[in-house]
Amino acid sequence: MVFDFLQPVSASVEEFISKLSNQTLGKKVALHTQTDFPVLDNVSLAIITVNENRGANKSNNDFAFEDFRKQLYSLYPGNWNVSIVDLGTIEAGASIEDTYFVVKKLVEELIKKRITPIIIGGSQDLTYAMYRAYDNLDQMVNLVAVDNQFDFAKENSLMSNSFLSKIVVEEPNNLFNYANLGYQTYYNSQEEIDLIEKLYFEAYRLGEVSNNIAVAEPVFRDADLVSIDVTAVQSSFSGNFLQFNPNGFNGKEICALTRYAGISDKVSSLGIFNFNATAQENVLIAQMIWYFIEGFSFRSNEYPFGSKENYIKYIVPIDDEELVFYKSNKTARWWIEIPFLTNVNNKLKRITLLPCTNEDYLAACEQEIPERWWKAQRRNVL
Repeated sequence: MVFDFLQPVSASVEEFISKLSNQTLGKKVALHTQTDFPVLDNVSLAIITVNENRGANKSNNDFAFEDFRKQLYSLYPGNWNVSIVDLGTIEAGASIEDTYFVVKKLVEELIKKRITPIIIGGSQDLTYAMYRAYDNLDQMVNLVAVDNQFDFAKENSLMSNSFLSKIVVEEPNNLFNYANLGYQTYYNSQEEIDLIEKLYFEAYRLGEVSNNIAVAEPVFRDADLVSIDVTAVQSSFSGNFLQFNPNGFNGKEICALTRYAGISDKVSSLGIFNFNATAQENVLIAQMIWYFIEGFSFRSNEYPFGSKENYIKYIVPIDDEELVFYKSNKTARWWIEIPFLTNVNNKLKRITLLPCTNEDYLAACEQEIPERWWKAQRRNVL
């Protein structure tokens, strides 16, 4: 069984938690210990660390997951009604493909149980293994990456910098959309930027997201898998001076983005990768996960889970098109209808509404077609 590959939480973390206040998060989480494996019935979230860094050409030393766990479990939870387990650590396999296999099977098993896995640590190519977990789940996948580069293949590149090429090219191809939040142009070749446009994927520059963090919310609302590269955070906030980044998201922004990922009804797995477990990074990632859990606790179970009866419908004529918008009575969030072709892949048939913003509706009223709608239409035709 795939759960047999998980190593329990260390005795020192258990002892640390035992001395914490009963109000802390550590006292609310069921741990995989030396003697017990948590019952997974009615569980919402599962935390798993992965000790695999070969994709970034780093050694697989422990990366101090103990320190990260101590930081996380020292925090106080909000008024949440969320059942959480910590399943421990996946150790590196004999080959990197062995680790991919375990991550894939574990994520697939958890999603089938309606448990959202939070995968932490390791190089970002583990995103590929998480993506492959959806192969047998009968759905297309929307991948959102918070990253300063696109991770397309480069000559002699490491897997952590080229996993997106593997996702795009390899069969079975379940990828419907890739969206990048926070790319920095000088880290990406013009060929890569052109390819993103050619494939009708979405990319938002760092400044665009930093200036208006709310532009990210509809992107996350449409995501299945979210992959966060910690090197997208400014070094002065992450404490990562081994890969110095003078520019990037600040601590507040990366936590806001992670909260958007949590609050999205559609996100079914989260990965946080490429961190070096410095003291600052442990604190930052602990707080990012806290915000993800908080967002998760406020999920509203709207589209694609709710009924359209709870929405106000707006029809906007533009040239020969009629754009159909829906506004939720519950949260005041907006969607726009995508009229898919009748002969598309069966996995796409249930994707009928695309998250958007009130600004998209107002722009449509001024006869401007929303770019996200246009790109989704083009991807449907490809």
